[in-house]
Parts: sequence; C-alpha cells; structure tokens
Amino acid sequence: MIPLPDTLAAPGVDLHMHSTASDGALSPEALMSLCRSRGLTHVALTDHDSVAGVAEAAAAAERLGLTLLPGAELSVQWRGLTVHVLGYLPEGALAPMCEGLAAQAEAREARNLEIARRLEAVGLDDALARARAGVTEQRPLGRPDFARALVEAGVVPDIAAAFKRYLGAGKRGDVKMHWPYLGEALGWIRASRGVAVLAHPLRYKLTRRKRGLLLDDFATAGGEGAELLSGFQNPDETRDLARQLAERGLLASRGSDFHFPGGHLAPGTVSDVPRTPVTPLWHHPSLAAFAGRAVPS
Repeated sequence: MIPLPDTLAAPGVDLHMHSTASDGALSPEALMSLCRSRGLTHVALTDHDSVAGVAEAAAAAERLGLTLLPGAELSVQWRGLTVHVLGYLPEGALAPMCEGLAAQAEAREARNLEIARRLEAVGLDDALARARAGVTEQRPLGRPDFARALVEAGVVPDIAAAFKRYLGAGKRGDVKMHWPYLGEALGWIRASRGVAVLAHPLRYKLTRRKRGLLLDDFATAGGEGAELLSGFQNPDETRDLARQLAERGLLASRGSDFHFPGGHLAPGTVSDVPRTPVTPLWHHPSLAAFAGRAVPS
C-alpha cells in the first residue's frame, strides 16, 4: 500500500464521492474504475444516508489496487438548518449506524408516499410508480425523480417547471424531512467506531461567526474534522476556513463530491491546497490502516 503524505497535498486522495446507491450516475464498480483511471489510490464512497454500495465498491477497489474507506453522508439538523456529515467507517457500518440508516430510509419512504399523494391530487396518476421507473433498488427516491415523472407525464414541460410549480420550497409537493439532530447522527458514527467529518462547510452560506458556531457545536458533539477542500472554492475562503479548523484542533479532509461524469468535478478534483498548519484527516488513529501507516502495538 502507498502511504499517504503528511499534508493535504495528496492528489491520489478523494474522500467524498457518490454512486448509484444514492444520487450518483455510476455504479460503485464503475466509480472505482474511473478513480483508478484518474490515478487515485485512496478513496471513500460516501453515498447519501446509505452504505448499500460499499460491498460492491470494496470488491472493485481490491481488484483494481485501490484503498477504500467505507462511509456515508448523513443529512442532519443544526439550529434549524440542514447540514451534511460524512461518517467514515473503517470497520464498516456496525449496528448503531445500520439502525440509524434504517430509520433514515423509513423517513424517506414516508416522505415519498406523501409527495406522491399530493402530486396525484394535481394530476400525476400513479405518482410513486412513475417516480420509481428506471431507479435502481439501491437508491432512495428524491424530488428529482418526481420532477422527471411530471415531465414524462406531460404535466410540466421541463424539470425547472416541475420544481417551480410543484416541488420547490413552499410548493404543494415540498414535504419536509425530519432529519436527526447533529448530536444524534454523530452518536451513530461514534458508536460504530467511525470518524465524523463536517461536509463542505463553505456551502452553507453562513457568516464566518455562524460557521464558527457550527464548528464549535460539531466538535462538542464528537466531530473530529471538516472538509477543508471540497471541489472548487474561493482561495481566500479556504484559507480562512483553515484558520477556523486550526483554532479548534479539527482535522482537515479533501473530496470532490463527485456525482456524474462530464461535469466540472471529476474524482480527485479539488482546489489548490493552502499553506496551513491543519493536520490531514488520515492522521486520525482510527484511519492508520487506510493511510498505510503502521499501527502502534
């Protein structure tokens, strides 16, 4: 195994990617093949509220000579906002995480039934079946699937109109999800002997002060790191985020948040690494095997 470097300047690393087990376009196996073709060596599969693709990804990664870190991206509530937490699971999803993910899946299904009921009332017959058409069994439904169904049924001319008329914020098909609170979700990760990392802190459109409050609450609840590099970012904002992480002793991670080929973010794509004293996530003791470091006896 190639040991990871002591800095975030590690172009072979991508710790945030999605497959068809959530809202990605590639199967876990195809995603691993793409990672290999792009020269990656250490990768994580972090599908939304799911580890359904991990087994397939692990088998492909082993065949291709990649080192895979199992994970999931959890949606959680924090002070009235929805934020995302990456749970890295070096021992796999243990019972606490599996139970939490099962509860998330049940909540999603209840939400989908309600969205379908509301859309049927405005003319989309068999809304749930139409939304499921062409969706793999692994992947949970989302509003984009209902939007596609509305277009295919001729109710609206395009996806944008589907959200504008029926599925956008405050519209008839906008059914809110009651995500777990931050501390609860981090409890699942910690009980599974995992490592919790705040996903893309710069995307929540928070003031610097409020972002600091989020990082404080995250650390207090047991979070141990945050994505310093997530796709392309403003370099000044990245440097400022690095200072906030360093002040709190949080580890720094990097990931593309890759979803589909052809976009501007391919596996391994992140902005330039700033000069920063923060410690890379893979220095966490629980990730020693993933990083290729000897575990102290």
